[in-house]
Amino acid sequence: MSEETTGSTGTGPSETRQPPRGPAAGSDGPPRGPRSGPSGPASDRGPGGGGGYSGGDRGPRPPRDDRDRGDRPPRAPLTVKGRLRAAARKKARKQAKRKGMFQRRKVCRFCADKNLTISYKDVKTLRLFITETGKMTPRRISGTCAKHQRPLAQEIKRARQLAMLPYAPSHF
Repeated sequence: MSEETTGSTGTGPSETRQPPRGPAAGSDGPPRGPRSGPSGPASDRGPGGGGGYSGGDRGPRPPRDDRDRGDRPPRAPLTVKGRLRAAARKKARKQAKRKGMFQRRKVCRFCADKNLTISYKDVKTLRLFITETGKMTPRRISGTCAKHQRPLAQEIKRARQLAMLPYAPSHF
């Protein structure tokens, strides 16, 4: 039998097996053989030989031994959606760095202007804090402080009850 089918972890250039992941990854026991699942032994699963990682058409994963992860357990493989999100975040950081942009700190409108009151009667002001779909804008988007976000949410709800503000986009 070859090394690939016995499950030993060699360091040869043609080695395609990956180190085991999960709870058994840190054990110092003997190397484990190929797993058998409901579809039979790993050697029946196709040219990849099976193994613990089913990555589809992505191919073998490069070794992650070059990074020191400390005491943290190994991460699970990313989903397609997770990979897309990570790529989008990386792209946004790269563009922001290239343009020299910086995030300006948001200031609470009610803290800045002490004369501005939060009232369900003042629909014009309340409309600034709801989206086109009728949802309340969160603090991280609007910049409102926690002290003012609480009464603001209460007044938006009161205005909705009196049909001064919409609950849903169809109510516009």
